[in-house]
Amino acid sequence: MVNRREFLSGATVSATAGVVLATSARSYARIMGANDRVHLAVMGVNGRGQAHMDALSKLPDASIDFLIDVDSLVLEKRAAEYAAKSKPRPKTDGDYRRVLDNRAIDAMTVAVPDHWHARAAIDGLKAGKHVYVEKPVCAYPREGELMIDAAARNPKLVLQYGAQRRSSDVLREFVELARHGALGEIYQADTWYSNIRTSIGVGVDGPAPRNLDWELWQGPAPRRSYRSNVVHYNWHWFWRWGTGELPNNAMHELDVARWVMGVDFPERVSASGQRRYFRSDDWEMYDTLALELAFRGGKIIRWSGHSCNQILEHGRDRGVLIIGDKGSALVDGDFYEIFDLAGKSVSKVDGGTRTATTDHVGGSNLDVVHFSNFLALVRGTRTEPVAPIREGHVSTALCHLGNIAYRTGLELHCDPVTGIPAEPAARQLWSREYAPGWELTV
Repeated sequence: MVNRREFLSGATVSATAGVVLATSARSYARIMGANDRVHLAVMGVNGRGQAHMDALSKLPDASIDFLIDVDSLVLEKRAAEYAAKSKPRPKTDGDYRRVLDNRAIDAMTVAVPDHWHARAAIDGLKAGKHVYVEKPVCAYPREGELMIDAAARNPKLVLQYGAQRRSSDVLREFVELARHGALGEIYQADTWYSNIRTSIGVGVDGPAPRNLDWELWQGPAPRRSYRSNVVHYNWHWFWRWGTGELPNNAMHELDVARWVMGVDFPERVSASGQRRYFRSDDWEMYDTLALELAFRGGKIIRWSGHSCNQILEHGRDRGVLIIGDKGSALVDGDFYEIFDLAGKSVSKVDGGTRTATTDHVGGSNLDVVHFSNFLALVRGTRTEPVAPIREGHVSTALCHLGNIAYRTGLELHCDPVTGIPAEPAARQLWSREYAPGWELTV
């Protein structure tokens, strides 16, 4: 077993992400000239896009030149807020395609609704732009496969996904400790998420507000009339646009669990879920779900989700418990604590980062560190991404397979190489129908 003291003596690992940030910023300042920056556009600035803007504004080699959003009021508000921080006011555009035509833009970050992720990322690569895409990387697994293909066709471009925890030196340290036997043989991970979401009510169909380009907001999704309780956040709970709590939140913990355990696609997937709260509203999905993923070698990852009941596990509303035959570890955000078989704490490291389950923006210092890796890849000062797109596809597919098991009511038997389920009804949900003219091609 490698203990923390031995690990730190053989590698340069900071105890907090803040140290990494300061070091990275100074290093870039030495490498680059004053005007040698990556010119970026941020697509989608109502929710997570605000965290993108905040993180990029703290990096000396980033210049936010464009903000993109289909809501003109949101665009104006975000541009004004950014300029008020003594930053150059970004240009704004409601249509990402015009921005992709701009040769001055080097990269685009994507923080729009899930049904847009794959299309925006692939279009960005086709336009010769580097792309950072939020999780989940796609709305259906087939889209993730196409994103990998698009990245392979454009090997000089970066396609990074938003897995900020993979940029945590604290968690990277823990992964190395775990792989060197700190917990013995790891055979199980229990993950969870809880929130206190309220009802979304019953919406009314009608004309969209003048500030919202409803046609472009729908983009690749099959068309329907505007509904009053969909935009800006409640689209998460409609199958036409959203992917539910699994890709929305469980992906963070599932990604960490499979990173630590070194597993890929599962062999079996089962899910049991219900809409337990506010059953008369428009919410189409589960708000309570138990997921089990079985992998080669008898390894298991479980997720317990409670969207409307903020029950705590191990004193936390989200987290990962890694279990081995010599001990266990509690992992959450930028934190880990290792326990022996008697449940006694033997080591603990806290980088200070937490993600609030009730915060739609979810910004943290890990965003800054993660974006610094993206920019280093764009500039060529680093060659290895901390979050390569295939890892994002696999972790996203775990969530989608959970959704598919829930929607079909079947236990899925999957190809451990591709993740594709054997059941015909499940394979029908591996991809989606697109609006005419919006079909996804590489």
